Amino acid sequence: MPWKKIKSHFSKKENIPDNTAGIGLVVFYVVEEAIKAEKIIRKAGYSCKLVAPPPDLRKGCDLALEIDLLEQPAIERLLKSEVQYQGIFPLSGNTELITIVKVKHYEAGYTMVKAGNMKLTFDNRTGIIVNTSGGGCPDIPYLNIQMVDKHLSDAPRPRDLGYTLCALMLDRAYEECLSLWDRREKVCC
Repeated sequence: MPWKKIKSHFSKKENIPDNTAGIGLVVFYVVEEAIKAEKIIRKAGYSCKLVAPPPDLRKGCDLALEIDLLEQPAIERLLKSEVQYQGIFPLSGNTELITIVKVKHYEAGYTMVKAGNMKLTFDNRTGIIVNTSGGGCPDIPYLNIQMVDKHLSDAPRPRDLGYTLCALMLDRAYEECLSLWDRREKVCC
């Protein structure tokens, strides 16, 4: 049984701290392979996180998988026959991951969360998703239909329905919206 991480090395949206010893990025050819690899690694009990790689490590895919280098041999075995990837690269102390989540609160009572080029807007009073926008991937209209007019807690995860970078970025926005809604509920109630 693989050793599970108890605590993450990073905060949810912040850049990597200066001490990145032991942290690496699995770099992929295509987005679908990155998403598939994350599912495989998590299912096996290892911690990982999909991230936007720094420009100097980008090799064609705008996603990488952040891992603990101590787990590299096991992760390589997991991915060997399942996923195509370009390599695993250790991060140096001056390399930063790109922060991709931004929050905008509107006076009219709505909050918009932008992740990459995808946006999700919800009503602050009800938690109902009022809009998704951005991206040019083919699964975005379908995701919009599945999410709009649903409460944040009842909407499906974009990453479970879509297969593109746009779906993954919409999922990041959705995660942040859920977090904002949960904090609001705890403060208000």
